[in-house]
Amino acid sequence: QAPKGKGNPQQIRQVLLFFVFLGGSLVCSETWRYSVAEETEIGSFIGNVVKDIGLGVEDLAARGARVIFDDYKPHLRLDLQTGNLLLNEQPDREALCDLTEPCILHFQVLLENPLQFFRAELWVEDINDHTPTFTNKHILLKISESTAPGTSFQMDSAQDLDVGKNGVQNYTLNPNLHFHLKLQDSEDGRKYPELLLDQPLDREKEPELRLTLTALDGGSPARSGTALVRVLVLDINDNAPQFERSVYEVPIPENSPLDFLVVRVSATDLDAGINGELSYSFSHVSRDIQKTFEIHPIFGEVRLKAFLDFELLQSYTINIQATDGGGLSGKSVILVSVVDVNDNPPEVVVTSLTSPIPENSSPEMVVAVFSLRDQDSGDNGRMVCSIQDNLPFLLKPNFKNFYTLETESPLDRESKAEYIITITVTDMGTPRLKTEHNITVLVSDVNDNAPTFTQTSYTLWVRENNSPALHIGSVSATDTDAGANAQVTYSLLPPPDPLVPLASLVSINPDNGHLFALTSLDYEALRAFEFHVGATDRGSPALSSQALVRVLVADNASAPCTELVPRAAEPGYLVTKVVAVDGDAGQNAWLSYQLLKVRTARLLSERDAPKQRLVVLVKDNGEPPLSASVTLHVLLVDGFSQPYLPAPEAEAAAAAPADPLTVYLVVALASVSSLFLFSVLVFVAVRLCRRAGATSAGRCPVLEGHFPGHLVDVSGTGTLSQSYQYEVCLTGGTGTREFKVLKSVASNHRGGLPLKEMPKE
Repeated sequence: QAPKGKGNPQQIRQVLLFFVFLGGSLVCSETWRYSVAEETEIGSFIGNVVKDIGLGVEDLAARGARVIFDDYKPHLRLDLQTGNLLLNEQPDREALCDLTEPCILHFQVLLENPLQFFRAELWVEDINDHTPTFTNKHILLKISESTAPGTSFQMDSAQDLDVGKNGVQNYTLNPNLHFHLKLQDSEDGRKYPELLLDQPLDREKEPELRLTLTALDGGSPARSGTALVRVLVLDINDNAPQFERSVYEVPIPENSPLDFLVVRVSATDLDAGINGELSYSFSHVSRDIQKTFEIHPIFGEVRLKAFLDFELLQSYTINIQATDGGGLSGKSVILVSVVDVNDNPPEVVVTSLTSPIPENSSPEMVVAVFSLRDQDSGDNGRMVCSIQDNLPFLLKPNFKNFYTLETESPLDRESKAEYIITITVTDMGTPRLKTEHNITVLVSDVNDNAPTFTQTSYTLWVRENNSPALHIGSVSATDTDAGANAQVTYSLLPPPDPLVPLASLVSINPDNGHLFALTSLDYEALRAFEFHVGATDRGSPALSSQALVRVLVADNASAPCTELVPRAAEPGYLVTKVVAVDGDAGQNAWLSYQLLKVRTARLLSERDAPKQRLVVLVKDNGEPPLSASVTLHVLLVDGFSQPYLPAPEAEAAAAAPADPLTVYLVVALASVSSLFLFSVLVFVAVRLCRRAGATSAGRCPVLEGHFPGHLVDVSGTGTLSQSYQYEVCLTGGTGTREFKVLKSVASNHRGGLPLKEMPKE
């Protein structure tokens, strides 16, 4: 079909005004016209939009093509594979347009992505499927015998649901001597018949006439309907009724109730008797008027018998007549204008909705396409559309009452993952009617957040000689994204120092961030090391972050011991002997010492510090080798008469409750002279013990008395895992002093092995 309106100046002006109103929307200025005859079978071909629009068939599905009629009914369907417009329902022109001619159904072809409209019209053509019918098939005319020739008598017109040439086109009357038929045109363009008197009537010769009135339509073949006209010849009545007004103009609100009084008409007749009695009736009215209004035949009251609807019909033209008893009639017209009432709320019809949308959507992305409709008119039909404030969306008007909902600013799923958008439409009527329609828009996640560690750095402690695969700690990172974008994988990053064998020291669980020591650590070889761990999500592209992990190795040292050394000791003086045990067997139990026996290297002087600190290290021969250490505090005294000096640990714990050593120190300070005498006695006892040792295989009596517990308590967390307390004695012999292990007070040491006594020197 060719486009309608080419070269028509009025339509060109309408198109220009239309584009100015739309502000440049993508709407085709041409209107495509398609036609179909009523009662055509469903599925019949109407036209092809691909040829008319100029697009490829593949563009229809890709751009979401659809057909939208102004009344939102699916009269046609669009085949996206061929572009054909097919009939979706059998059209009935009378049901669609009633008596309106031509019957035009307006629709648009909507294309999305990008948005574009094409206007079109479907013309429903009438077929001759209805027969003319008279409302009253028996028409009674009362005509006075004094009626002059040439007098006309209006007849009820026949009704035909068809229009145009298929409507009523002609009337015929059977041949007779008194009347012939004349056709008149009404204001609405229809024809109605009138009987014209040719010869005077003579009641005495012929009191009654029977005529046949036939209505013919213009169809092919033509259809016809008949009515019987019965003419009663009356006595002379020479005055016809006269209405007070030739035209009655009446406005009436559309919400008027049933039986509402529209108007009261009145006519007068100067005749008397039966010739002056009037009867009111409608004349040449349509079926709609007969269904909607009624008139009282005696009082002339016109009332409603059906509800009015401004949206369907805005005005009525009612022809009325007053007929007297002699058959004469007077005519008048009632013009009823229906006043619109704001009784229709606005309607929102969503034709397209995109949800979810990615959070990185660009501004002005079309989220939804919807249209508004209000069946009222004037201010009652004018609408204002809005959404809530403080939303990253905006509304844009498009073709006719179509709107698009678009993004206005960037979205952030982590801040808000769902929007409930309320479209509020309010008309301008009184009272104002409002409609709200909710649209739910979901925001899909985009990987825009890197994992974040709970701490920027972690400090982990692990004791040396640990077992391999020991869990030493954990790191944790979180990701505010969702789904795979929030799944975190942990890894070890290459150390800044390539000499650190990080891969052989620790490992990390990639799923939960647990850290494990792969080998047994040695405090003496490696006291601390640092490395970075990374947390990477599974998004595309993947995002990552890192944190510093510092591992500190704790020493498995035994409890410190304290020994007394006289300042007069000669070089080579034996200070003490240390003994270590190993619960393993064979080569794993072979121990090697550093500073196994501690001796003086030179003569001691007053300038030497009274407190000396020594560290003794012991290692086994296992693989990997394990080690332990013990701290030895050496206190220098003048003989054995100098008061006992506390170890550094005792000084740090000065605020703690007093122990036995503190008591001894206090007593020693109070009685220096007594202690001097006691030291002389001890010296004599030592000399005696040494002489006796030469003849009794080194056996010596054990000194009575209680030494402070921390001087002889050895404890550790390495190979010496239990606490022991030893008894010591002083032996004579070579003039040197020696500490020897005699008996373990707590003998349930690790492995159940007895303590070995080291050979004396």
